[in-house]
Amino acid sequence: MGLSDSGAAVAIPRHRFTVEDYARLGEAGIFTEADRVELIDGEIRDMTPIGRLHAWIVNRLTWRLVTRLAGRAWVSVQNPLRLDRYTEPQPDLVVARGGEDDYADRHLEAGDILLVVEVADSSLRYDRIEKIPRYARAGIPEVWLVDIASGAVTVFTSPGPDGYADRRVFRRGEEIASTAVAGLQLTVDEIVGRGADRRR
Repeated sequence: MGLSDSGAAVAIPRHRFTVEDYARLGEAGIFTEADRVELIDGEIRDMTPIGRLHAWIVNRLTWRLVTRLAGRAWVSVQNPLRLDRYTEPQPDLVVARGGEDDYADRHLEAGDILLVVEVADSSLRYDRIEKIPRYARAGIPEVWLVDIASGAVTVFTSPGPDGYADRRVFRRGEEIASTAVAGLQLTVDEIVGRGADRRR
């Protein structure tokens, strides 16, 4: 916003980057793999640094998903996911339809996805308010939000334009049975282990 001669606020148009614009910036070397950024609604946003527990939980869950879903689905770790023309976040994990040869020449898109997993410590509010509603609007059937601090996992299902209609919190000792990935069952302890109780 700017000010007019009368002192009234004047809307100043903002440029919204498309996914294609964003890709060209990367190809031009503006961003490198070391830069933790993602495209949300046409804005290039910094992502929070990955802490030790965050990395440990993502690695732990990756191993479990890959071993249990081998040959049945594709697991992608911290890679771009195109939701629409202006939004391409980098979720911690996704489970997609198909296999290793299906995504050799393109990034994942919303219609490919069965499950998104976001692991959050300082990013919990951002993930909940900014990213998860966008996953719902894109029609992604299921999202797991892992809260490192509490050791709980919130499961979001039934997506729609106003967000996910169903939400359930799972805590230690409870088991999550995915509604979107056939046969996938994990306990909260298998996801967060004892690591979430340790200091980062």
